Amino acid sequence: MSISGYDSPFQGEKKFKQIGHDRLLHEMIRSAKRPDSRSNWKVLIMDKVTVRVMSHSCKMAELTEEGISLVEDINKRRQPLPNLDAVYYIQPTQENIAKLLADMAGNSPLYRDAYIFFSSSVPKELVAEIKKEPSIKPRLRAMKEMNLEYFAIDSQCFITDHGKALVELYGDEEVSRNGDEYLTAMANRIATVFASMLEFPFVRYRAAKSLDPTTMTTLCDLVPTKLAAAVWNCLMKYKTVANFPQVETCDLLILDRSIDQVAPIIHEWTYDAMCHDLLEMDGNKYSHEVPSKSGGFETKEVLLEEHDSVWLELRHAHIADASERLHDKMTNFVSKNKAAQMHQGSRDGGQITTREMQKMVQALPQYNEQMDRLSLHVGIAGKINNIIREMGLRDLGQLEQDLVFGDAGTREVVNFLRENTDVTDESKVRLLMIYAATHPEKFESDELTRLLEFANISPDDMNAVYNMRYLEAAPESMKSFNNKKHGIRKDRPGDENSWQLTRFYPMIEELIEKLSRNELPVNEYPCMNDPSPTFHGASHYVSARVLDTPSAHSMRSRRSSWARPRYSDDGSSSESVLRRTISEYRKMGKRIFVFIVGGATRSEMRVCHKLTTNLRREIILGSSSLDDPAQFVEKVKALTPTVDENENNENETEVAETEVAE
Repeated sequence: MSISGYDSPFQGEKKFKQIGHDRLLHEMIRSAKRPDSRSNWKVLIMDKVTVRVMSHSCKMAELTEEGISLVEDINKRRQPLPNLDAVYYIQPTQENIAKLLADMAGNSPLYRDAYIFFSSSVPKELVAEIKKEPSIKPRLRAMKEMNLEYFAIDSQCFITDHGKALVELYGDEEVSRNGDEYLTAMANRIATVFASMLEFPFVRYRAAKSLDPTTMTTLCDLVPTKLAAAVWNCLMKYKTVANFPQVETCDLLILDRSIDQVAPIIHEWTYDAMCHDLLEMDGNKYSHEVPSKSGGFETKEVLLEEHDSVWLELRHAHIADASERLHDKMTNFVSKNKAAQMHQGSRDGGQITTREMQKMVQALPQYNEQMDRLSLHVGIAGKINNIIREMGLRDLGQLEQDLVFGDAGTREVVNFLRENTDVTDESKVRLLMIYAATHPEKFESDELTRLLEFANISPDDMNAVYNMRYLEAAPESMKSFNNKKHGIRKDRPGDENSWQLTRFYPMIEELIEKLSRNELPVNEYPCMNDPSPTFHGASHYVSARVLDTPSAHSMRSRRSSWARPRYSDDGSSSESVLRRTISEYRKMGKRIFVFIVGGATRSEMRVCHKLTTNLRREIILGSSSLDDPAQFVEKVKALTPTVDENENNENETEVAETEVAE
């Protein structure tokens, strides 16, 4: 029995999500086999965190193929299965170790033998606790640190699942109490990404905004610095793991929501973002009505994920472009598919020969599957376009982008609110939050208050606008923009697009491009690998190692996870996008990881896919959570106590003062 690192070969030839998938299935599940046993059926036991890690990476059918007959929750009472081995994939916590010992120690263990895999590094005291139990030692077939405790929600995106990070790290002192715990837990999970992928990064981070020694630096301002230090400490421990690189192999840039306050709330006009913004979706699950066999309608749930070739092709397309392409796909599919032609011929009263009938039957399963898939997306796009028209989102979207680029101001916002009295409260709040982000000086005047009163929104919604001050952008990031016009973006040359409302871009696009060219200002984005940090963690000179490392000429071959748009004639040819994305290898440079504290957005995820193609480097986005606009607005509201919470706090204070007086 031994605690060990993993023996995987170098991971450079695989995509980000594929690495986690293969390690869980092959390195963990497949390795838990008895060479002398006829049956290799096993029980898989997980906790509430690892079960979600697994569900984001592997399908139940894949687990079954590898010999998993039953999946159990370690926290629930379980039936003894003494003839089966158990695979434990658990966090190394005191509670889990206690349950493990209860399962496997003593004279009547629940399972025959156990293979134990920990999701992150195991404290020495917990290892000692396992070893001191004499009855368990002969029943342990393996004990390993998998170092895999992140949630791969996309082929190039992961989260640490710290949804309250924005409130805990940036909120008012009355609502923020667990900041250090959040940072430690977040750092541990981020570090497992690099341990799992056998990558050792240059760790860069947004420095504290207040670099003037006479200005006090707030705890919020130091979040990226503290997280970078915590990640660095975790990485140093992994350097003793077998096969872990001893020199830097990739780049990690740690940011927070202050670098881009607008991206989470502005309307993003791509198909993916519109689905999650305007439709009532549960994560990636979408419910819609389909005809039932009985003649009526029934509700069907589908997952809008990368296994769907049409979704994979169109998710980052502008909604107008996606709608046009879906129409063309449906038209071409119906005109070219044999089953569709035969079906149309029978409807027109034409005679169908036996041979034609045979061809129709052969084409029917594929026809039904592709027709269902295309019909689904045609219906979704039509629903989104109806919502856009009904809510007048084009005019609102234009004003949002004009505010961001400095082409609109207070007058235009007032005129819009006066002329569009039926605009929803949610749209008003998001517009006013963008206004606050582009006009931070208004926080110090009565003008913002008067504007909010004119908008006639609730005190709770006003709180969301006022709380934008907690996420104020760094002064350095505003230097290059036209402050006279209040613009916080400038047009990018070469980004002209034939579709409307595509002017906006997330700030990370510019930062990633600069990082790839080694042009990030080192005083604003210092490097933990640099041996000479200053008081704020910033370095006054650029590390020679950072600048001299080739940025995009590594000879490692990797699969590209962003396929260039391949315009297909019908639904079936969309499969080529999925096949080529999975199987096509390209010479790629060093990976770039970007981690955003406080929640990432779908527009930022889109940018990472886009830049993977443009820079020929796999760009991987990480964050504490992935937030849609409504979720982010609620989190910003929670940065300060609500009116009811304030009243409760005042009452508690009064009671305490009374008790003291007595």
